[in-house]
Amino acid sequence: MSSTRPTSAALQGALYVALSAAAFGAMAIFGRYAYAGGVDVLGLLIVRFAIGGAVLAAIARRRGVVWPRGRALASLVAMGALGYVGQSFCYFSALQHAQASLVALLLYLYPAFVTLLAAWWLGERLTRAKVVALVLCVAGSALMVGGGHGEPLGIALALAAAVIYSLYIVAGTKATRGIDPLATTAVICVSATATLVLIAVVRGATLGAPPHWPATAGGWAAMLAIALVSTVAAMIAFFAGLERLGAARTSMLSTLEPVVTVALAALLFGEALSPMQWAGGVAILAAVLALVRAGGAAADDATATSNA
Repeated sequence: MSSTRPTSAALQGALYVALSAAAFGAMAIFGRYAYAGGVDVLGLLIVRFAIGGAVLAAIARRRGVVWPRGRALASLVAMGALGYVGQSFCYFSALQHAQASLVALLLYLYPAFVTLLAAWWLGERLTRAKVVALVLCVAGSALMVGGGHGEPLGIALALAAAVIYSLYIVAGTKATRGIDPLATTAVICVSATATLVLIAVVRGATLGAPPHWPATAGGWAAMLAIALVSTVAAMIAFFAGLERLGAARTSMLSTLEPVVTVALAALLFGEALSPMQWAGGVAILAAVLALVRAGGAAADDATATSNA
């Protein structure tokens, strides 16, 4: 009995993380369909975070989680208003200027940036294994960009999304420590919504450019899928898997996320990767797995924070 229960929990955890990775990986695909329906980045993100935040807050309240207060609450609000809005805006903007597969794999450079920031800010030692993995990341990204199809703006936005995401993770390691992850995610989403609505009001008043909403049912369906599947369901499944597997194994399984994006983009949009891109993508994912195996306090914290 004692050996069966851990095995069962591990299998359940692996399934949860795989489902989470698939849901997150499909987000770029849903985004493409939403854009085809006429929405712009601002409108898409407002709907994503408004619906996602409301549903997550309702679930958290029903579960009776303890909500953060004071300085902890202020830190989470800042994470949502600055970090998550900035990262999401760059990511979804990049999808308008580059292949979904290219954007997804460049975003997955964030563990390398987290490793560098942890060495700089947190004093974590850069071991030989970490240095090799970082070099592999650089080589992989060069191959991805060199063999890909995307405007320089799209590539720059994807890299900016990875950098902002890594800053968000490292800065959030202390802010989220000891706080229920569901409450953390709900507060961040609500804060992001408020920030985006404020941006929309200011943009509309000064430039006469309100958010664009989908003109088709398919566009609305894609936006709802981003909010409910790639935000709410993905996050709940991620935290359920993290609880059962721990940070290291969860991080490894989460590398399925860009694989799902690449596969769906090839199947639905005909975005075939060149041999050079395949080599670059494999190099990036291998480097990410090597960084996870190398471990470190920042790696564990990054896992807990990355999908908040």
